[in-house]
Amino acid sequence: MPDLLIRNCRPMGGAAVDVRIAAGRFAEIAPHIEAPGVPVEDAGGAILLPGLVDAHAHLDKSFLGMCWHPHAAGPTTLEKIENDRLMKREANMDPALQSARQAVMAVATGTSHINSHVDVDTECGVGSIAGVMATRDRYRDAIGIQLVAFPQSGLLRRPGTMELMHEAMKLGADAVGGIDPCGLDRDPKGHLDAIFALADTYGKPIDLHLHEPGAMGAFSLDMIFERTRALGMQGKVTISHAFCLGGGDRDMVDPLIATLAELDIAIMTTGPAARPAPPVKRLVAAGVRVCAGVDGIRDAWGPYGNTDLLERAMMIGLRNNFRTDPDIELALGLCTTGGASVMRIADYGLEVGCVADGVLVAAEAVAEAVVSRPVRQLVLKAGRVVARDGKALIEAAAA
Repeated sequence: MPDLLIRNCRPMGGAAVDVRIAAGRFAEIAPHIEAPGVPVEDAGGAILLPGLVDAHAHLDKSFLGMCWHPHAAGPTTLEKIENDRLMKREANMDPALQSARQAVMAVATGTSHINSHVDVDTECGVGSIAGVMATRDRYRDAIGIQLVAFPQSGLLRRPGTMELMHEAMKLGADAVGGIDPCGLDRDPKGHLDAIFALADTYGKPIDLHLHEPGAMGAFSLDMIFERTRALGMQGKVTISHAFCLGGGDRDMVDPLIATLAELDIAIMTTGPAARPAPPVKRLVAAGVRVCAGVDGIRDAWGPYGNTDLLERAMMIGLRNNFRTDPDIELALGLCTTGGASVMRIADYGLEVGCVADGVLVAAEAVAEAVVSRPVRQLVLKAGRVVARDGKALIEAAAA
């Protein structure tokens, strides 16, 4: 790993310092570092952020780089799932190539780590898992990728899916996924018993999509709480979306938040525009680990999105009515330290000894970086320059 000296940068918008990188880690952070013979990058006073963390993506689904696909999904989750299966089939999508395209775009926008839910079902089998694993291996020096084996079409409603989930875990998936135990599979006990058994068998964490609103979602959360306690899985469960926490009934929501904190169950939010959103400040104040992700982008579920986590932080800020600089920094924290905490990324951050993942952005303050979303000046992965001036120094291709 090459050594590097970054002059005149401002970690998290603080005072200007130099940063010396050695053996892929931050080795020294101080004013006026002398390092003869070490290559130098002049940051010009830019802010140094830690590498951005996308804790919830769907790398196998995006139509990036393909022809435009008009969005045709119906309003219900099940209609969107069926449309997704149809469009992927008609497009003859290559999960290795499509995940590579999104990974390269993510590198260009400063993402260092992605947690990707990858479809496992009776139509694609574990082919999408294999495709995204190929992308993970191909680009491991530029971006870290974790995989969640995700039964998008339901776990119990399609016989054979459970066997495929076992196969995905044996291939090396990093976590067990699930989705709407009541609303989709209509068997919350069966669904949750199955995914917790998978997690217990393979010694892996759980990351479960929970779109269910209101009392239905609260009921599913209670059943998740029971199993987390019974199996000693505190700190090993993430609930993605958790729209049921965004309702106005605090008598229902506040006890759920307290139990999330007690059991160290993490919450992922995308700052959705059209659905109730988990209350970020209340969750963080209660001690709940909260992260964020870009979710699906330019796919069969919707025509919008990109890989820019500064934009995602802005969307979370807007959704939560964050206006002050500290609140906007909190929104960005979901896309940095929050994501790293939930993904259990070792040695993450801007301290001496941490892995040298970082992003340089030209802005006066961290809040301005979120609001203005400047082109990423420089992106580092373990001390290597992997993107410059908004362009990744790797190319998208299937393995």
